[in-house]
Amino acid sequence: MNRRSLIKNIIALPAVSPISRIASNTKSKSNRLSLTSRLKSSLNAFSFDAPLKDKSMDIFDMLRWAADIGFQAVDITGYYFDGYPHKPEPSYLYRIKRQAHALGIEISGTGIRNDFTIPEKALRMKEKERVMDWIHVAADLGAPVLRIFAGQEKREGYTRAQVNEWFIQDVYDCVREGQSNGVIIGLQNHNDYMINSVVVTEIMNAITNPWFGLILDTGSYRQEDPYKAIEKTASYAVNWQVKEKIFVDGKEVETDIPRLFSIIRHSGYHGYVPIETLGAGDPKTKIKALYDQVIPELIK
Repeated sequence: MNRRSLIKNIIALPAVSPISRIASNTKSKSNRLSLTSRLKSSLNAFSFDAPLKDKSMDIFDMLRWAADIGFQAVDITGYYFDGYPHKPEPSYLYRIKRQAHALGIEISGTGIRNDFTIPEKALRMKEKERVMDWIHVAADLGAPVLRIFAGQEKREGYTRAQVNEWFIQDVYDCVREGQSNGVIIGLQNHNDYMINSVVVTEIMNAITNPWFGLILDTGSYRQEDPYKAIEKTASYAVNWQVKEKIFVDGKEVETDIPRLFSIIRHSGYHGYVPIETLGAGDPKTKIKALYDQVIPELIK
């Protein structure tokens, strides 16, 4: 099957999200059961971006701090592993995995930076090779989800349909590799190529493999009502990035945490909900403040 035929067949698949398929049996039995979510707390390591980059904190320090606060898991972004973007040695990954286990917390995911909108195939293949390498990193860590990105919103001289042809194929190849290694590929909406809920829905419906889904970034829907956009796309979520700020009418405001978690619960999602804080201020103070808002919602 040539590439064009493959893309045509992928796009023609039924528009059913992975989580919708998983949750359908539960929802059909009882609406009460569908609202009894099993949500767990997780910390996205990007919240400690500055100290992790300047080496005043390392991954082991972050694990201990997260456990002390009460987090049930951590999402360790790949940038903070020794040697990134190269694949770390298994012995190093196993030390991290062992430390997390000793502290009683899980590794809910990891993620890397990539760009699948690059027109030059040779350059794009290097991006794909990195994703493939980090699928194996996620498997070694026991992380169920690898977070990847789409790329730039626009490519000069190319239509979205043209970009979609290679973009969907590249993501599909990664999903197949992820499936072979027990790792879900999560594509994050990031105010770039995945710029709004319409585009997100289009991409999610193009690849209907249960080992593929959305990393729903609550702070990156900036062209529409964010809560409506989150509600439209929450059924595709295989993991989250819950941020303390959200964009409403172009302005950054505090996230309405109860409203957001009501959407998450009603979507049928079960699992870890990583939080991420950004901007100026002491990250420990900012994380703890958001954690204190989120915990009551997790146990409802």
